[in-house]
Amino acid sequence: MKVLISADMEGVCGVTSWVQVTPPEYGGGPSSTVEYERARSRLTREVNAAVEGALAAGAEEVIVNDSHNGMRNLVPEELHPAVRFITGSEKELGMVQGVHVAGFGAVFFVGYHAKAGTPAAPLAHTWTGYVSDVRLDGVSTGEFGMNAVVAGHFGVPVTLVTGDDKAVAQVQALLGDAVVGVVVKEGYSTFSALHLHPQRAQALIREGAQRAVGGGFASGALDPTAASRSSSTIRRGPTAACTYQA
Repeated sequence: MKVLISADMEGVCGVTSWVQVTPPEYGGGPSSTVEYERARSRLTREVNAAVEGALAAGAEEVIVNDSHNGMRNLVPEELHPAVRFITGSEKELGMVQGVHVAGFGAVFFVGYHAKAGTPAAPLAHTWTGYVSDVRLDGVSTGEFGMNAVVAGHFGVPVTLVTGDDKAVAQVQALLGDAVVGVVVKEGYSTFSALHLHPQRAQALIREGAQRAVGGGFASGALDPTAASRSSSTIRRGPTAACTYQA
């Protein structure tokens, strides 16, 4: 069985500021090469922990899809040598690029954040600051929900989510408690959190990944037909918004 890891960045241990997750090449806001490099290194180590757990549980191959802003955030030289990885932003399946390849039995969401508008959730958003809500068949969700729908289209369940406490709770509420959740920080606000030590976070991710491969998949697959009734609400200003349906 193959495992696909979708690696986002806002849910990584130690991250509570856009400065930490904004590649310096992107203008328009504050950035710090030092802060960003530290955060991307922690992201890479959390991904490695998930890889180690999956391989220990018997996964035949693990492919990592860089799924954060620009999708070139992982440090290739620091990745586990057994993986292959996907980078670059022009990808038809976006954050779950690769899930269409035959042989995948599980998707891991690593470094995930909560949906837009979630109180006390570090850097909660859905894609951009302009999207205030996304709904699938009337149910409010986030990036995780849309990604689960795409994975579900190919019959692949989500079996692990790591990130802040609100993100983990939202994924499990949508996909079921059988999805293994690893909380690496507890959100206090949009820009603050109580974190585990990075090494402790990585150890828990390793253990969670092992369970997520070896424990069977009673749930975690989202009905792709839900996407046939989707809507998104886009902010146009401080108070104005427009809702699009599909």
